[in-house]
Amino acid sequence: MGIGIEFDEQGEATLDLQALIDSGLAWRLEGSVGRAAHDAIESGACILGETGHRDYWGNYVPSRHEVAPGTKGSVEYAEARGWGEDL
Repeated sequence: MGIGIEFDEQGEATLDLQALIDSGLAWRLEGSVGRAAHDAIESGACILGETGHRDYWGNYVPSRHEVAPGTKGSVEYAEARGWGEDL
């Protein structure tokens, strides 16, 4: 598993939000990354990580196994929005 940041031939960085969420980095990097990860979870494009993490401020971000099925961050929530095949 990578850290979620990849570089193309021109040196441009792209973010793999799911990898950043899974590793917990999404919650410790600059605010725009955390907001993008949050938005991706809200839309169902990403799910919470396998394990819970603490954010920069010490707040706990639960794992996908700690939220109720069908709620934001769960596999079922993403599947209901058509994103489940990619996760």
